[in-house]
Amino acid sequence: MSLKVVNLSKKYNDKWALRDVSFDVAAGEVFGIFGRSGSGKSTLLNTIQGVMTGDAGLVYFNGEDVTRVRGEARGFTTVQNARRSIWQRISKTKSFTSRGERESRNVLHAIDTAKNAILLDDTFCTMDSSRAQEFIESIRSVAKLRGLPVIFASVNFEQIMLACDRAAVLVNGEIRQIGEPQEIYEKPDSRFVADAIGRNNLFSARRLTSSKADVPEFQTVDGGHRLFAQRIERGGLGALNQNVTLAIRPEQISISFGASFPEDNLLKATVKRIRFLGPTSLVELDADGLKLQVLVLRLVGLNIGDECMVALPPDRIQIFKD
Repeated sequence: MSLKVVNLSKKYNDKWALRDVSFDVAAGEVFGIFGRSGSGKSTLLNTIQGVMTGDAGLVYFNGEDVTRVRGEARGFTTVQNARRSIWQRISKTKSFTSRGERESRNVLHAIDTAKNAILLDDTFCTMDSSRAQEFIESIRSVAKLRGLPVIFASVNFEQIMLACDRAAVLVNGEIRQIGEPQEIYEKPDSRFVADAIGRNNLFSARRLTSSKADVPEFQTVDGGHRLFAQRIERGGLGALNQNVTLAIRPEQISISFGASFPEDNLLKATVKRIRFLGPTSLVELDADGLKLQVLVLRLVGLNIGDECMVALPPDRIQIFKD
Protein backbone atom coordinates (compact mmCIF):
# COMPACT_ATOMS: atom_id res chain seq x y z
CA MET A 1 0.00 0.00 0.00
CA SER A 2 1.18 3.52 -0.70
CA LEU A 3 -0.11 7.06 -0.32
CA LYS A 4 0.72 10.00 -2.55
CA VAL A 5 -0.19 13.67 -2.29
CA VAL A 6 0.31 15.93 -5.33
CA ASN A 7 0.14 19.75 -5.19
CA LEU A 8 -2.49 19.79 -2.46
CA SER A 9 -3.71 23.32 -1.75
CA LYS A 10 -6.32 24.83 0.55
CA LYS A 11 -7.29 28.47 0.93
CA TYR A 12 -9.33 30.23 3.62
CA ASN A 13 -10.60 33.54 2.26
CA ASP A 14 -7.39 35.15 0.91
CA LYS A 15 -4.92 33.11 2.98
CA TRP A 16 -3.29 29.85 1.91
CA ALA A 17 -3.52 27.17 4.60
CA LEU A 18 -1.79 24.71 2.25
CA ARG A 19 0.06 25.50 -0.94
CA ASP A 20 1.29 22.93 -3.47
CA VAL A 21 2.02 20.27 -0.85
CA SER A 22 3.47 17.10 -2.42
CA PHE A 23 4.98 13.95 -0.91
CA ASP A 24 4.58 10.18 -1.00
CA VAL A 25 4.49 7.54 1.73
CA ALA A 26 5.59 4.01 0.94
CA ALA A 27 4.08 0.81 2.31
CA GLY A 28 5.29 0.27 5.87
CA GLU A 29 6.77 3.76 6.13
CA VAL A 30 6.10 6.21 8.96
CA PHE A 31 6.19 9.68 7.39
CA GLY A 32 6.31 12.73 9.63
CA ILE A 33 4.69 16.11 9.10
CA PHE A 34 6.46 18.55 11.37
CA GLY A 35 5.41 22.13 11.93
CA ARG A 36 4.59 24.68 14.56
CA SER A 37 1.02 25.33 15.66
CA GLY A 38 -0.88 26.93 12.82
CA SER A 39 1.48 25.66 10.12
CA GLY A 40 -1.30 23.66 8.40
CA LYS A 41 -0.75 20.12 9.76
CA SER A 42 -4.35 19.42 10.78
CA THR A 43 -5.72 20.96 7.58
CA LEU A 44 -3.39 18.70 5.61
CA LEU A 45 -4.48 15.54 7.45
CA ASN A 46 -8.17 16.45 7.18
CA THR A 47 -7.80 17.01 3.44
CA ILE A 48 -5.95 13.71 2.98
CA GLN A 49 -8.61 11.96 5.04
CA GLY A 50 -11.36 13.43 2.86
CA VAL A 51 -13.32 15.24 5.56
CA MET A 52 -12.18 18.54 4.08
CA THR A 53 -12.11 19.47 0.41
CA GLY A 54 -8.95 20.94 -1.04
CA ASP A 55 -9.00 23.76 -3.56
CA ALA A 56 -6.47 22.00 -5.77
CA GLY A 57 -4.33 18.89 -5.87
CA LEU A 58 -4.73 15.12 -5.87
CA VAL A 59 -4.57 12.26 -3.36
CA TYR A 60 -3.65 8.76 -4.54
CA PHE A 61 -3.89 5.53 -2.59
CA ASN A 62 -2.25 2.46 -4.13
CA GLY A 63 -2.01 4.32 -7.42
CA GLU A 64 -5.77 5.08 -7.48
CA ASP A 65 -7.02 8.65 -7.46
CA VAL A 66 -9.23 9.03 -4.36
CA THR A 67 -9.44 12.83 -4.46
CA ARG A 68 -13.18 12.79 -5.09
CA VAL A 69 -13.84 10.04 -2.55
CA ARG A 70 -15.16 11.58 0.63
CA GLY A 71 -14.53 10.84 4.30
CA GLU A 72 -14.89 7.29 5.57
CA ALA A 73 -15.17 5.92 2.05
CA ARG A 74 -11.41 6.38 1.67
CA GLY A 75 -10.91 3.85 4.45
CA PHE A 76 -8.13 5.76 6.18
CA THR A 77 -7.85 5.32 9.93
CA THR A 78 -7.41 8.44 12.03
CA VAL A 79 -6.91 8.91 15.73
CA GLN A 80 -9.60 11.59 15.74
CA ASN A 81 -12.22 9.06 14.67
CA ALA A 82 -10.88 6.55 17.16
CA ARG A 83 -11.01 9.18 19.88
CA ARG A 84 -14.73 9.67 19.39
CA SER A 85 -15.58 5.99 19.34
CA ILE A 86 -13.45 5.20 22.36
CA TRP A 87 -14.74 8.16 24.33
CA GLN A 88 -18.29 7.00 23.66
CA ARG A 89 -17.39 3.51 24.86
CA ILE A 90 -15.70 4.86 27.99
CA SER A 91 -18.66 7.11 28.73
CA LYS A 92 -21.10 4.22 28.46
CA THR A 93 -19.14 2.13 30.94
CA LYS A 94 -18.76 5.16 33.24
CA SER A 95 -15.09 4.50 33.75
CA PHE A 96 -12.93 7.43 34.67
CA THR A 97 -9.56 7.56 32.94
CA SER A 98 -6.94 10.22 32.38
CA ARG A 99 -6.67 11.97 29.07
CA GLY A 100 -3.33 10.26 28.55
CA GLU A 101 -4.94 6.85 29.08
CA ARG A 102 -7.71 7.71 26.61
CA GLU A 103 -5.11 8.76 24.05
CA SER A 104 -3.28 5.48 24.65
CA ARG A 105 -6.44 3.56 23.86
CA ASN A 106 -6.98 5.73 20.80
CA VAL A 107 -3.64 4.70 19.39
CA LEU A 108 -4.27 1.02 20.14
CA HIS A 109 -7.66 1.25 18.48
CA ALA A 110 -6.19 2.94 15.40
CA ILE A 111 -3.52 0.27 15.09
CA ASP A 112 -5.90 -2.65 15.66
CA THR A 113 -8.50 -1.50 13.12
CA ALA A 114 -6.28 -0.02 10.42
CA LYS A 115 -6.74 -1.51 6.95
CA ASN A 116 -5.42 1.11 4.57
CA ALA A 117 -3.49 4.07 5.98
CA ILE A 118 -3.09 5.59 9.45
CA LEU A 119 -3.19 9.36 10.01
CA LEU A 120 -2.02 10.57 13.43
CA ASP A 121 -2.35 14.20 14.52
CA ASP A 122 -0.13 15.07 17.53
CA THR A 123 -1.10 11.71 18.96
CA PHE A 124 1.32 11.66 21.87
CA CYS A 125 0.94 15.24 23.13
CA THR A 126 -0.86 14.11 26.33
CA MET A 127 1.31 11.06 27.03
CA ASP A 128 4.40 10.93 29.18
CA SER A 129 7.63 10.36 27.26
CA SER A 130 8.07 6.69 28.20
CA ARG A 131 4.54 5.78 27.14
CA ALA A 132 4.86 7.79 23.95
CA GLN A 133 8.04 5.93 23.06
CA GLU A 134 6.33 2.58 23.62
CA PHE A 135 3.52 3.49 21.24
CA ILE A 136 5.94 4.88 18.69
CA GLU A 137 7.66 1.50 18.60
CA SER A 138 4.26 -0.24 18.31
CA ILE A 139 3.24 1.93 15.37
CA ARG A 140 6.54 1.39 13.57
CA SER A 141 6.28 -2.37 14.10
CA VAL A 142 2.67 -2.64 12.90
CA ALA A 143 3.26 -0.38 9.91
CA LYS A 144 6.09 -2.55 8.68
CA LEU A 145 4.34 -5.83 9.51
CA ARG A 146 1.15 -4.92 7.64
CA GLY A 147 2.71 -2.72 5.00
CA LEU A 148 0.60 0.28 6.00
CA PRO A 149 1.58 3.86 5.17
CA VAL A 150 1.49 6.04 8.30
CA ILE A 151 1.46 9.84 8.48
CA PHE A 152 2.38 11.28 11.87
CA ALA A 153 1.95 15.03 12.36
CA SER A 154 3.56 16.66 15.36
CA VAL A 155 4.87 19.92 16.80
CA ASN A 156 7.57 17.92 18.60
CA PHE A 157 10.60 17.26 16.42
CA GLU A 158 12.07 14.84 18.95
CA GLN A 159 9.03 12.60 18.46
CA ILE A 160 9.41 12.97 14.70
CA MET A 161 13.01 11.77 15.02
CA LEU A 162 11.93 8.81 17.15
CA ALA A 163 8.92 7.79 15.08
CA CYS A 164 9.58 8.56 11.43
CA ASP A 165 11.59 7.12 8.57
CA ARG A 166 11.27 10.40 6.66
CA ALA A 167 9.62 13.71 7.39
CA ALA A 168 8.50 16.97 5.84
CA VAL A 169 8.83 20.38 7.46
CA LEU A 170 5.67 22.45 6.98
CA VAL A 171 6.07 26.23 7.31
CA ASN A 172 3.04 28.46 6.73
CA GLY A 173 1.30 25.79 4.66
CA GLU A 174 4.29 25.02 2.42
CA ILE A 175 6.72 22.12 2.59
CA ARG A 176 10.20 23.52 2.99
CA GLN A 177 12.19 20.29 3.21
CA ILE A 178 11.73 16.52 2.99
CA GLY A 179 14.26 13.97 4.15
CA GLU A 180 15.32 11.71 6.96
CA PRO A 181 14.85 13.42 10.35
CA GLN A 182 18.57 13.35 11.12
CA GLU A 183 19.37 14.90 7.75
CA ILE A 184 16.82 17.68 8.32
CA TYR A 185 18.20 18.36 11.79
CA GLU A 186 21.84 18.41 10.75
CA LYS A 187 21.45 19.99 7.30
CA PRO A 188 18.40 22.25 7.14
CA ASP A 189 17.82 23.66 3.67
CA SER A 190 16.91 27.15 4.82
CA ARG A 191 16.71 29.56 7.71
CA PHE A 192 13.00 28.80 8.00
CA VAL A 193 13.68 25.10 8.58
CA ALA A 194 16.60 25.75 10.92
CA ASP A 195 14.38 28.02 12.99
CA ALA A 196 11.33 25.72 12.93
CA ILE A 197 12.92 22.46 14.05
CA GLY A 198 14.14 23.69 17.39
CA ARG A 199 16.75 25.54 19.34
CA ASN A 200 19.31 27.15 17.05
CA ASN A 201 21.63 30.15 17.11
CA LEU A 202 20.63 32.32 14.15
CA PHE A 203 22.29 35.66 13.54
CA SER A 204 22.78 38.11 10.68
CA ALA A 205 26.18 38.63 9.08
CA ARG A 206 27.78 40.00 5.95
CA ARG A 207 30.44 38.27 3.86
CA LEU A 208 33.92 39.77 3.82
CA THR A 209 35.78 37.44 1.47
CA SER A 210 35.54 36.80 -2.24
CA SER A 211 33.25 34.03 -3.42
CA LYS A 212 36.41 32.26 -4.60
CA ALA A 213 37.93 32.12 -1.10
CA ASP A 214 38.66 28.64 0.23
CA VAL A 215 36.92 29.43 3.53
CA PRO A 216 34.30 32.20 3.57
CA GLU A 217 34.61 34.82 6.29
CA PHE A 218 31.75 36.91 7.65
CA GLN A 219 31.24 39.77 10.06
CA THR A 220 28.28 39.52 12.41
CA VAL A 221 25.85 42.44 12.53
CA ASP A 222 25.61 42.13 16.32
CA GLY A 223 28.98 42.40 18.01
CA GLY A 224 30.98 42.86 14.78
CA HIS A 225 32.72 39.49 15.14
CA ARG A 226 34.67 38.02 12.23
CA LEU A 227 33.76 34.37 11.77
CA PHE A 228 34.82 31.69 9.32
CA ALA A 229 32.02 29.42 8.09
CA GLN A 230 31.76 26.11 6.26
CA ARG A 231 32.60 25.79 2.58
CA ILE A 232 29.53 25.81 0.35
CA GLU A 233 28.81 26.38 -3.32
CA ARG A 234 29.25 29.95 -4.51
CA GLY A 235 25.55 30.33 -5.21
CA GLY A 236 24.70 29.87 -1.53
CA LEU A 237 27.02 32.57 -0.19
CA GLY A 238 24.83 35.58 -0.90
CA ALA A 239 25.99 38.95 -2.22
CA LEU A 240 28.77 40.92 -0.54
CA ASN A 241 26.45 43.86 0.06
CA GLN A 242 23.60 41.84 1.55
CA ASN A 243 23.11 40.22 4.95
CA VAL A 244 22.84 36.46 5.26
CA THR A 245 21.89 34.30 8.24
CA LEU A 246 24.51 32.18 9.97
CA ALA A 247 23.36 29.25 12.08
CA ILE A 248 24.99 26.97 14.62
CA ARG A 249 23.30 24.65 17.10
CA PRO A 250 23.93 25.07 20.85
CA GLU A 251 25.50 21.62 21.18
CA GLN A 252 28.02 22.48 18.45
CA ILE A 253 29.48 25.41 20.37
CA SER A 254 32.07 24.63 23.03
CA ILE A 255 33.15 26.63 26.04
CA SER A 256 36.92 26.94 25.97
CA PHE A 257 39.55 27.89 28.52
CA GLY A 258 42.52 27.30 26.21
CA ALA A 259 44.55 29.48 23.89
CA SER A 260 42.79 31.57 21.29
CA PHE A 261 43.23 30.61 17.65
CA PRO A 262 41.39 32.79 15.09
CA GLU A 263 40.56 29.81 12.88
CA ASP A 264 38.60 28.31 15.79
CA ASN A 265 36.24 31.34 15.86
CA LEU A 266 36.89 31.98 19.56
CA LEU A 267 34.83 34.76 21.09
CA LYS A 268 34.88 36.26 24.56
CA ALA A 269 31.45 36.10 26.15
CA THR A 270 29.67 36.75 29.45
CA VAL A 271 27.36 34.22 31.07
CA LYS A 272 23.89 35.75 31.34
CA ARG A 273 21.77 32.78 32.35
CA ILE A 274 22.13 29.08 33.14
CA ARG A 275 19.18 26.72 32.75
CA PHE A 276 19.42 23.23 34.18
CA LEU A 277 17.75 20.70 31.85
CA GLY A 278 18.52 17.46 33.66
CA PRO A 279 21.24 15.62 31.71
CA THR A 280 22.30 18.90 30.06
CA SER A 281 22.48 22.60 30.88
CA LEU A 282 21.71 25.52 28.56
CA VAL A 283 24.10 28.43 28.97
CA GLU A 284 22.98 31.80 27.59
CA LEU A 285 25.87 34.08 26.62
CA ASP A 286 26.42 37.63 25.42
CA ALA A 287 29.44 38.27 23.19
CA ASP A 288 29.39 42.08 22.81
CA GLY A 289 25.76 42.03 21.75
CA LEU A 290 25.81 38.71 19.92
CA LYS A 291 23.48 36.42 21.87
CA LEU A 292 24.41 32.73 21.91
CA GLN A 293 23.10 29.57 23.54
CA VAL A 294 25.43 26.70 24.40
CA LEU A 295 24.25 23.23 25.40
CA VAL A 296 26.67 21.35 27.64
CA LEU A 297 26.56 17.96 29.30
CA ARG A 298 28.31 19.16 32.42
CA LEU A 299 28.83 22.73 33.58
CA VAL A 300 31.87 23.21 35.80
CA GLY A 301 33.26 26.44 37.22
CA LEU A 302 30.95 28.92 35.50
CA ASN A 303 28.42 31.20 37.13
CA ILE A 304 26.21 34.04 35.95
CA GLY A 305 28.37 37.09 35.27
CA ASP A 306 31.54 35.11 34.54
CA GLU A 307 33.52 35.60 31.35
CA CYS A 308 34.57 32.70 29.16
CA MET A 309 35.72 31.88 25.65
CA VAL A 310 33.44 30.06 23.25
CA ALA A 311 34.49 28.28 20.08
CA LEU A 312 32.24 28.16 17.01
CA PRO A 313 33.80 25.56 14.66
CA PRO A 314 33.71 26.91 11.08
CA ASP A 315 32.54 23.59 9.64
CA ARG A 316 29.49 23.77 11.91
CA ILE A 317 28.39 27.25 10.91
CA GLN A 318 25.77 27.07 8.18
CA ILE A 319 24.99 29.87 5.76
CA PHE A 320 21.45 30.78 4.63
CA LYS A 321 20.99 33.60 2.16
CA ASP A 322 17.16 33.49 2.26
